[in-house]
Amino acid sequence: MNTNVVCWFEIYVDNLERAKKFYATVLGTDFHDMDSPDGSDDFKMSCFSSSENQGVSGALVQMKEARTNNPANTSTIVYFPCEDCNVEESRVEKAGGKVHCPKMSIGEHGFISLCIDSENNTFGLYSMQ
Repeated sequence: MNTNVVCWFEIYVDNLERAKKFYATVLGTDFHDMDSPDGSDDFKMSCFSSSENQGVSGALVQMKEARTNNPANTSTIVYFPCEDCNVEESRVEKAGGKVHCPKMSIGEHGFISLCIDSENNTFGLYSMQ
């Protein structure tokens, strides 16, 4: 199990190429583009570092209407590691939040839940189970 309190982050952008150029210039980092799971242009992702990175990593994400007309207020999502995100997801509403997207598979990479905290911030839960 990952011992970092955060295991992944996503910064949602309107223009992926512009954002990549910005972060490459500011941080001096390279990006690794990932294929869209559904093959469409509605979802694009470019990771900050290679898969060999042993620390916390993340990606820039361009997704149709993620930043507009979205009650989840998607700008940046921090993912917290779990053994099974169903467990933490079951506590969200009792704590004053909302489950925006219940546990779903992300293929060989495991599972995620997207939730909204008591302050209307989106956060994610991540597990391999």
